[in-house]
Amino acid sequence: MRDPYSILGVQKDAGSDEIKAAWRSQAKAVHPDQNRNDPDATARFAEIGQAYDLLKDPQKRGLYDQARRVAENKKRDQTIMQQRAAAREAAQRAKAAEKLMEELAKAQARNAEAQTQPTEEIAKPETAEDMLERIFGADAKAKAASAASAPGTETPQNSADENTKTQKEKDDARAEQATSFFAALLRRIRGTAPTAEKAPDITAEAVITVTDLIEQKWLTINMPEDREVRFPLEPGMTDGYVVRLKGQGLKLPDTNRGDLVVTLLASREGPYTIQNFDIHTTLQVSLADAVLGYEATVQSPHGELKVDVPPWSGSDRSIRVEGKGLRDASGGYGDFVVEVRIVLLDTPDAKVMDLMRHMREGLYL
Repeated sequence: MRDPYSILGVQKDAGSDEIKAAWRSQAKAVHPDQNRNDPDATARFAEIGQAYDLLKDPQKRGLYDQARRVAENKKRDQTIMQQRAAAREAAQRAKAAEKLMEELAKAQARNAEAQTQPTEEIAKPETAEDMLERIFGADAKAKAASAASAPGTETPQNSADENTKTQKEKDDARAEQATSFFAALLRRIRGTAPTAEKAPDITAEAVITVTDLIEQKWLTINMPEDREVRFPLEPGMTDGYVVRLKGQGLKLPDTNRGDLVVTLLASREGPYTIQNFDIHTTLQVSLADAVLGYEATVQSPHGELKVDVPPWSGSDRSIRVEGKGLRDASGGYGDFVVEVRIVLLDTPDAKVMDLMRHMREGLYL
């Protein structure tokens, strides 16, 4: 099942009354009797019921929240482990490159010494390909030689989602990066590489808040080699935005430093959520205020705002305050969106219950 909070459209810290109100609103909207021409209505209605059954039970909800936090922590740990693995692989490639350059220097010294003794039998100088085979094996030689035959070939940059790859695909990608790197070294030895190759990129995630985006704060990313990279949040950045920091990634010998690619993730804690450049919040409304309408005061990141809740507003009602959202790249602003959530009183009201009973049974006083 999908995230029950997303299914009901409530925040993860929503109270039981808010969850019940959201369930009633959603169930009414997608009920199969009201959507006879929609073949998916029954499935959606059942999904909403399952989500409510989970969240209305404090014990089940607690177990789900605990499992969700464990999964989020595991994903974060996997990202850190992937970054560390990338750093270790980069260090191994750097060590191999240093060994190759050392062997090249020795070979050049032997060739120079041999040229000073023309009368003696001179052994055939060791080629770069033979040197690569001696150090890394025949397979590395063959792959590197094949890649080096195309001078315009660049190190492939991995832009796919790491979480969707199989282990074999990841291993193949790493092998391809290593082959491309050694191919670049081989082109340098041959003198056919006009420009330096680029080291692989490093990916990272940064959790941000609405306040961070509005105030355009600086973020700090901790790199694997105990280095910090700082950059400011700018207009146009929002939840899911990918920031590419040129030349802030890995640095390998005789290569240009790779990029640091940071994905911005909006925090799910607090009263606000982000959708594109709109800021969303919820407003709990009593049954009487929802039916009759009223003027409400809502707390926004920009301070208190007055909003008019129209009469007969259900939990599917959204009230937009234009220009109070996040700033986009063109200089405009998104909206501040107030989502109405009807909640009942803490204690039952006999008069309200009698009125509802009369309305349901068709009896009017």
